[in-house]
Amino acid sequence: MDTEKIVRMAMERGVSRRQFFNMLAGAGMAVVAAGALTGCDDGSGDAAAVDYNEMPLEDLIAQAQEEGEIQSVGMPDTWANWVETWEDIEAEYGIAHADQDMSSSEELAMFREEGTDGTKDIGDVGQSWGPTAEEQELTLKYKTSYWDEIPDWAKDDDGDWIVGYYGTISFMSNDATVSNPPTSFQDLLDGDYTVCVGDVTAAAVAQYASLAAAYALGGDIDNMQPAYDFLLELAEAGRLDVADASLARLESGEIDVCINWDYNSLNYRDQIQTNNPNASFTVSIPQDASVQSGYCTVINKYAPHPAAACLAREFILSDEGQINLARGYATPIRDVDLPDDVAAMRLPDEQYGDQVQTVDESVWSGVCQDLITWYQENVIPALS
Repeated sequence: MDTEKIVRMAMERGVSRRQFFNMLAGAGMAVVAAGALTGCDDGSGDAAAVDYNEMPLEDLIAQAQEEGEIQSVGMPDTWANWVETWEDIEAEYGIAHADQDMSSSEELAMFREEGTDGTKDIGDVGQSWGPTAEEQELTLKYKTSYWDEIPDWAKDDDGDWIVGYYGTISFMSNDATVSNPPTSFQDLLDGDYTVCVGDVTAAAVAQYASLAAAYALGGDIDNMQPAYDFLLELAEAGRLDVADASLARLESGEIDVCINWDYNSLNYRDQIQTNNPNASFTVSIPQDASVQSGYCTVINKYAPHPAAACLAREFILSDEGQINLARGYATPIRDVDLPDDVAAMRLPDEQYGDQVQTVDESVWSGVCQDLITWYQENVIPALS
């Protein structure tokens, strides 16, 4: 039986490329079969060969509708109001959606490990992970028709990753346990309450909170010592809370003050007060310094539904998609006019002054690794 016929029979039986080559490897046939498999490709690895930036939008929509579905990772209904975006895409284009929630590192690991047998189309990762995805050649390039409206800091050069929204480090204080809500990192040091920073070894928000502390207390991205001193002082005083600032913990009154993205703080505050009108929380942007960072979409190089993934990114950056994200308390990356009810959900613009720093993510990735190592060696022992 010739090799091409073997390949076709295997594919008809639902054997994946990876499984097929593993079976052939012992027989020394993998190289020969690879050539045959190229000749009878089922299309699952073709996405990266198509230049979707050159495809007219109407053709992209038609192909996406033919694909009929989109599989995302790290874009659950409850985060940044993704639910309305997925509902709108299904209503407007007839494209069904499902998500598997996971962290940024897990998303890229799945793209990498599945390779040409990709099962997921698009993910939402912390901005620092966008360049990593590009470097590891995991991405499908698509700029969208809104490319020129995206700030340079929020995209790469050819559409491997694009920030859709961003957040700013904020304080959320329980007014029942903290009589004078802090408005600066120095206030946190001067207080007598616990401060929930989260797990600096794993949580991006805890890492960015540390960077904000460095700026606030006299340092910067090249001098993290003030942040080290801040964390260690709280830890040695028994005031550093390193657990997750979950909605349940906040609602129970377990947390005095937490440092979080503004969109999480505002969302949690409103959810708690909806359940308990007597609850009171103060959310503010620290006035000595804060940092902002975004989340970016990455489209899988081997997406099973590549046009649907590109169309999803297109919609996310549209006025409608950006307003959906703002309804989830996030700050849209594009300068769009927000409806009055959505604008009212945000903190006053004057909170976001010159003290808010953007982050050079290419520098931050290395600094962050140093922060994690220092934290493991110094803060964790102090918590024991």
